[in-house]
Amino acid sequence: MDHPIRLDRVELAVRPWRTATLVVAAIAAVELVLLVMIGGALLAKPEPAVRRAAPEAAVPTKAAKAKPSRAAKAAPAELPRRKVKVVVLNGNGRQGAAASAASRVTGKGYRIGLVGNAPSHDYVTSLVMYRRGFEGEAHRLARDLGVKVVSPLDGVRPKQLQGAHTVLILGG
Repeated sequence: MDHPIRLDRVELAVRPWRTATLVVAAIAAVELVLLVMIGGALLAKPEPAVRRAAPEAAVPTKAAKAKPSRAAKAAPAELPRRKVKVVVLNGNGRQGAAASAASRVTGKGYRIGLVGNAPSHDYVTSLVMYRRGFEGEAHRLARDLGVKVVSPLDGVRPKQLQGAHTVLILGG
């Protein structure tokens, strides 16, 4: 024979706690979803475009990833071409590319400071980097050579340039 269910005092006392636990768990789940969404939005925010090179960095990085400079008005070049010293580095791996580019640079009236190889040979595009205060000269050099990417020194200490004002890294 079936008996109707009788709720004892103990069972009556447990039922409100179950409801409260389910409500608190639901609120915690909603908060977790909101925190994950906010965290994802904050992490997806793009990094600032300006990066500073680490002071202990000793070689140029692949600044070819930098965007071409589209400044409305670049600083004017103050030094004449004959006083601008250029370091030419081969970043594409083709034998003799740096020497050939150095003769083109000399033909435009610039002085050559150093000719050598970049630390890697996988630069996609050529770029011109400049020491602080020589942005105008770098833009003029890039314009003279048809190079579209110009950026401040990245990964090279000015002392390593042996007095040069700009660096030309040849890309693919």
